[in-house]
Amino acid sequence: MSSSSAQILEHVVLIKVKDGTDPSRVNAMIDGLNALVSLDSVLHAATGPVLHTPRSSSSPLTFTVMFHGRYRTKDDLDAFADHPDHIRVVEELNAPIREDIMTADWITDRVPEGAVALPPGSAVRVSLLKLKEGSGDEAKGEVLSAVAEGIRDGLGRVEHATWGENFSPLSKDFSIASLTVFKNMEEMEAATAVAAAAAAPLQEKVGKHVDSVISVDYVVPHPQPVSLSL
Repeated sequence: MSSSSAQILEHVVLIKVKDGTDPSRVNAMIDGLNALVSLDSVLHAATGPVLHTPRSSSSPLTFTVMFHGRYRTKDDLDAFADHPDHIRVVEELNAPIREDIMTADWITDRVPEGAVALPPGSAVRVSLLKLKEGSGDEAKGEVLSAVAEGIRDGLGRVEHATWGENFSPLSKDFSIASLTVFKNMEEMEAATAVAAAAAAPLQEKVGKHVDSVISVDYVVPHPQPVSLSL
């Protein structure tokens, strides 16, 4: 990693939209969330539909939309969460069509300064791990090390990646999170085959500590001319 990397807070929100929701309402929610990138405390914010759930997922939880935001500090994330525009989008566009939600927050210093805002068309994979009940700090450390090793050794096409301990209050006990960025979906798909080959020894090493995994893929959308006024 270059010395010119940024310490940032990763914020991921996974949303499950109610079955039968009119697509226009889903699009309105996505547009409203994407418009929040204009808020002062936001370094990056993008929302899009979950494209598919990789075979690595082992949790029964399913989600249909992903929001990814980046902030310098927790105070900046709190300012975003408390901003009237964010509250209005959540209350008027998100909550009425939402069946389920979970979030992941972690601190990282692995993002190059010039890559904090992800280019449109970038493919992103988020993985969340839930450890088995009773797992202590030693087990958590082993799993975090394995996640880092898997990203470094198995994903040669990665643009950049982050990982860390999830401290979100809406984590559903998924305490470890990672986010991997690829130039596009083609690069992600090519890397997935390499990752699958590298995953077996890591699974054998730390699988005893992991209860379930959620992985989701999405593509950073191209900006649309949307307004925060509702």
